[in-house]
Amino acid sequence: MLLEVRHITEYRYDCSVRESVIELRMQPRRTNDQSPVSFELDVEPHAEILSYADSWGNVVHHFDLPPLHNQLDIAARSVVKTHERVVLPAALSMDEWGALSTDAVRGECWDFLAMHGFVEDTGALRAFIDAQDLMKLKDRDPLSALRDLNHRLYEAIGYEGGVTEPDSPIDHALTEGRGVCQDFAHIMVAISRRFGVPARYVSGYLYTDQASHDRSTAGATHAWIEAYLPTLGWIGFDPTNDLVAGERHLAVAFGRDYSDVPPSQGVFRGEAESRLSVGVAVRKIASPSVDIARANEPTLITARRRTGAPSLIAQHQQQQ
Repeated sequence: MLLEVRHITEYRYDCSVRESVIELRMQPRRTNDQSPVSFELDVEPHAEILSYADSWGNVVHHFDLPPLHNQLDIAARSVVKTHERVVLPAALSMDEWGALSTDAVRGECWDFLAMHGFVEDTGALRAFIDAQDLMKLKDRDPLSALRDLNHRLYEAIGYEGGVTEPDSPIDHALTEGRGVCQDFAHIMVAISRRFGVPARYVSGYLYTDQASHDRSTAGATHAWIEAYLPTLGWIGFDPTNDLVAGERHLAVAFGRDYSDVPPSQGVFRGEAESRLSVGVAVRKIASPSVDIARANEPTLITARRRTGAPSLIAQHQQQQ
């Protein structure tokens, strides 16, 4: 499947600010499941854009704007070919639990077994696990347990935007029984790690269509998880939509939790009220020669408003 993504981010300030320093994780990864064809990044006001690979191998673009400015526009455009996933077996041997507990797996995947940041072992999480009787899933093989966990979260938690914030702990969504993909992913990562299964947070995009009946918002970034099974490698699960990740999922960045992989984050110096608006459009195309600069214009949604102070202030966006 050939997918085109246009991701627009606009910062607006009610008075001039200076020294904006921004990091972006918007360039799709090259993996066995997807092959990037092209990537373009435009910034206005103009800035010199540099890039590096972070600890997890994600591409990070960064730039700074020292002069005074009252707006910042970022436009990322990608074309990526996604590939059909290998058909998963119906189940694995129960011996897979033993393979997961070996020193080799635990040492290699330590970062994705330890709780970190938004992925916490809280009282609310333990109460949810008990209420849903989720630890009994370990009576099945790990692949079957993860499939069932994916479905249980889809059934138990409602999808609703505006209930949580980008920096909300998992207790917020668990208490409310509602949230967005960022919350679903954090909760599934936390429970998977409680099972002893390495799990990582995936930031990216989802190509939605009417036939798929996805709950995810079409005009936003998306998040899901990948769990490591020694026999199969990293396998994607999307608890927001009760899916095993497939051709419609386009991965941008992997991390321990959202704090490792926000699509955009930065700071500025100044006392101003800021407004962040984000628009994402993903569509299936027949050829990479499509003029993506003119087609596929996303609808902007105001995602965040903050009151500034004469110091550096974080800015980031929530994944839907």
